Amino acid sequence: MKTEWQELRIAGAFLTRFPVARGVEAPPERLGRSMAFFPAVGLILGLGLVVLNWALGAFLPRAVLDCLLILLLIAATGALHLDGMADLVDGLAGGKDREGILRIMKDSRVGAMGVIGLVMVLLLKYLSLYNLPEGYKAAALLFMPCAGRWIQVVLASFCRYIRPEGGTGGAFVDHAGEREFLIGTATLLLAALVLFGLKGIFLVFLIGLAAMVLLRFFEARLGGVTGDVLGAATEVVEVLTLLLMLAVLGA
Repeated sequence: MKTEWQELRIAGAFLTRFPVARGVEAPPERLGRSMAFFPAVGLILGLGLVVLNWALGAFLPRAVLDCLLILLLIAATGALHLDGMADLVDGLAGGKDREGILRIMKDSRVGAMGVIGLVMVLLLKYLSLYNLPEGYKAAALLFMPCAGRWIQVVLASFCRYIRPEGGTGGAFVDHAGEREFLIGTATLLLAALVLFGLKGIFLVFLIGLAAMVLLRFFEARLGGVTGDVLGAATEVVEVLTLLLMLAVLGA
């Protein structure tokens, strides 16, 4: 259990701005193994949102509160995934081949398409959360970050890292595999079942189909993944999860 606890701390330190892994050694192999707990970190982030929603709900209108919750999630994660989203959109929009896409993605500047991508992701996330029935809001706040971090486990477990010069994401992708996928998926399924009952299993099935589409797309377009791809996939799946909840849960 000590090893798993340390791997959870490593996952938390990488996915958030909180220094929860001080004193824990994190060689590449352990970084990869920590991906098994990425969905669990998502649940912890979601729990924080639920507490804030409860604490502030009596003082703020829902429209303002939902916007604030999304902002707080961005702050807690250091906008890590949004940065990947902007880079990926710019790369796909401007690159004619894999080398061109990767070159644009590495540029620290954000282009017009990247800005549009960020705006649309945030707008869709906000509107979807705002239009969920109040009775499902707490469950959505818990499940959305969990599903968003699960897709990282899927892509890292079944794709290769494609930057030859290496990068932070490479240590995770190169050492994630079947164990990480199984533990992460079990976490997602259990959360869905507890939060939504049998409808949650159908929800996970639909998210799984979307994960297969993303995996095939990145393999065909790029030949694998980078850290930016993993971050962008998180944003896409978070939005998709909220949209699916609106449809599946009869909102």
